[in-house]
Amino acid sequence: MGANTSQVSDLSESQSIRTLIGPESISENEPFWNQLISFTFTSPTCSQLFIWQAHNALFLVRCLLKVFIREMSEGELHLQFSYQARAPGTYESNSEDLLEELMCNLVHLIVEVPLLDITYNILFEAVTTLLVLLSYQLFQKDILREGLIYQCLTRGRCLTLTSRLVKTLLYNFIRQEKCPPPAHLFQTQADGGGLLYGLASGVASGLWSVFTLGGAGSKSGVDQEQNPLPLSNQSLLLLLVLANLTDGPDCPNPYKQAVTCFKNTQDTSSIPSPQPHTFQINFNSLYTALCEQQRSDQATLLLYTLLHQNPNMKTYVLSRTDMENLVMPILEILYHVEERNSHHVYMALIILLILTEDDTFNRSIHEVILKNISWYTERALTEISLGSLLILVVIRTIQFNMTRTRVRSTRLCSFFLTNFF
Repeated sequence: MGANTSQVSDLSESQSIRTLIGPESISENEPFWNQLISFTFTSPTCSQLFIWQAHNALFLVRCLLKVFIREMSEGELHLQFSYQARAPGTYESNSEDLLEELMCNLVHLIVEVPLLDITYNILFEAVTTLLVLLSYQLFQKDILREGLIYQCLTRGRCLTLTSRLVKTLLYNFIRQEKCPPPAHLFQTQADGGGLLYGLASGVASGLWSVFTLGGAGSKSGVDQEQNPLPLSNQSLLLLLVLANLTDGPDCPNPYKQAVTCFKNTQDTSSIPSPQPHTFQINFNSLYTALCEQQRSDQATLLLYTLLHQNPNMKTYVLSRTDMENLVMPILEILYHVEERNSHHVYMALIILLILTEDDTFNRSIHEVILKNISWYTERALTEISLGSLLILVVIRTIQFNMTRTRVRSTRLCSFFLTNFF
């Protein structure tokens, strides 16, 4: 810790860390703060000094927040971010609330800083720090509707950046940028993932587990990417958590409004949207990303959310002539049902149910001819229509669920077949 290269195992012996957690107060002008955030896992170059130190500062803040949120209430956390400047010899002081300032700066950083190799890790830290702040729900039995963090995001200064934040998180998911070579800020581990990604994934995974009632996540060893996409994955998790915050008594969730009303960039309609947080995004790029990422239950939940709540996106998806690119990954999820958790299978079935409500979709999928389905191994399918394959996989899913008494999925399959025919 300091100007020299550090390792995580050395943190407990760091004098800077001991000073930080010690009982003595430290002035904001002390050189200690510059030394504290000047640690690195590899040596930085001079041109990257500012981003390097900002990243380290965010890393420290996130680590401290994880401890604070686990050990104290929101009110006690708020006291940790209440700053009082008092002149020597006087009793008057000016109090400053730094919690909302922190959250606004994190949102500003995410929406203002361009995604480049040099900024990838600092953007990842900003997104993950917001996830950590929202993880208070992990330690609460009741749904949080009036917490300080909730109010900062839905009613405070962050409210004006709602549409820009949602749009940026969507584009982070669309771009699917891989983590750049760890030459600047951290070293990779033997499993191919980044050190900071490993440290951060715990909170995001825990929050995702609560978000899906403890059933999310594939079985161990299934669908593990050799080259993880930490920023894309964390951005998607943050987007889903924000979009599913509950509505307040007098304040609807603005992030849910933004997700349900955004439009295509090619939409030239002059009719203004009644929603206050609408924006435009490239539907073709979003559709492509959704088709490619259905192996993760987070991406499947995003697809379900958009089809269910965003009429603009639903209309666009149903108008596509390459529907097989979206339906085939969904069918593959259902075919490998024994390897998927029940939430993922259930969402895939609901997506098919939504699509088959459209008569044009039901006719068009029988016109798409597929050849040599590699993942269907029970028999050789040299040529089959997409509609026939869909029926075959759904019937197979019904049979699998009946043998395991999964009543909810079996009923949904039955509703789907009734709707389809």
